[in-house]
Amino acid sequence: MIILVFFLLLAIIILINILFPVQTPFHFLLYLSCAVFYFFVIRFFRDPIREVIPNDEVIISAADGKIVVIEEVFEKEYFKKNMRQVSVFMSPTNVHVNWYPVSGIIKYFRHNHGAYFIASKPKSSDENERTTVVVETSKGKEILLRQIAGTVARRIVCYAKEGKQVTQGGNLGIIKFGSRVDFFIPLNAKVEVEIGQKVKGCETIIARF
Repeated sequence: MIILVFFLLLAIIILINILFPVQTPFHFLLYLSCAVFYFFVIRFFRDPIREVIPNDEVIISAADGKIVVIEEVFEKEYFKKNMRQVSVFMSPTNVHVNWYPVSGIIKYFRHNHGAYFIASKPKSSDENERTTVVVETSKGKEILLRQIAGTVARRIVCYAKEGKQVTQGGNLGIIKFGSRVDFFIPLNAKVEVEIGQKVKGCETIIARF
């Protein structure tokens, strides 16, 4: 879709220059608008390299953003019991690449179609377009990670496959243009973040086992 928009804008610029070759303030405004658009697209798709030394004792953030939820909830898709939910909201200006918060084996993966409510709202976890990934660590701990599309985000890319061995800090995927990541962790895990805190993927510790 992004590539299609890119070529559409390029075609419009070429057509306008053919039909109206004399350069006017309108032409320069069009060039500036396109330059700004390309800048934000390139910035959005940035994929920073972040070194991680795997640590089985901690759950690291899978995304850049802000903590919007920390609460005990009933997780009904996989665990079917109460878990601790920690949610990170990603604005359109954040890096949108997602990383694995722990090392282990992927025990469960589902892509669920849904609505596109504002990703910071609680109901987005159950009703929005989303992927659900469960990773079991070498110590038998299971962590559920959910990528959620928001009002602007309409595409989730997830590289998870059941049975795949993954490494903490490895590339999970990307959610395009504003979204959210939910963690569902054991109730006895010690949460290390608080509501409103800004977190950084691969660096901020979300919780400790």
